Amino acid sequence: MPTLRWMAPNPPSPDTQMYVMASRFEVRSRRDTLRFFLKSLSAWRQVRSAPGALGASLIAQPSKRTFYTLSAWVDRDALYTYARTEPHRGIMTTLRSTMRSSAFTFWEAPAEQLPITWEEAHRRLADQARAGATSSSEQT
Repeated sequence: MPTLRWMAPNPPSPDTQMYVMASRFEVRSRRDTLRFFLKSLSAWRQVRSAPGALGASLIAQPSKRTFYTLSAWVDRDALYTYARTEPHRGIMTTLRSTMRSSAFTFWEAPAEQLPITWEEAHRRLADQARAGATSSSEQT
């Protein structure tokens, strides 16, 4: 399972809150895994120079067609500015048709918790999935 370890392009200010995002992507076919991974490397390089980026990591599970991302930002605006900036913006558009599913979770945490652990990210993604399943079953 290839993992791009946590990298921290910008040091946080002491005693600040950060905005954290974890995501899970599953591509439709094995053919799409290489394409997704290569595009994700482009987005990874973009994080290194993105204003407000405090850190990021990626886990690729090609045999499961699944990718996880984890990133921390000075605030929500910094994350959304990154997402709207090329190449990330174009990558999202290009890869949308290859997605089988995706999930996102967001939270705030003290900057002293950097680097965010994958254990924490997976727990939060699982909690959100359970909450979504509960909401879906309550609506039916």
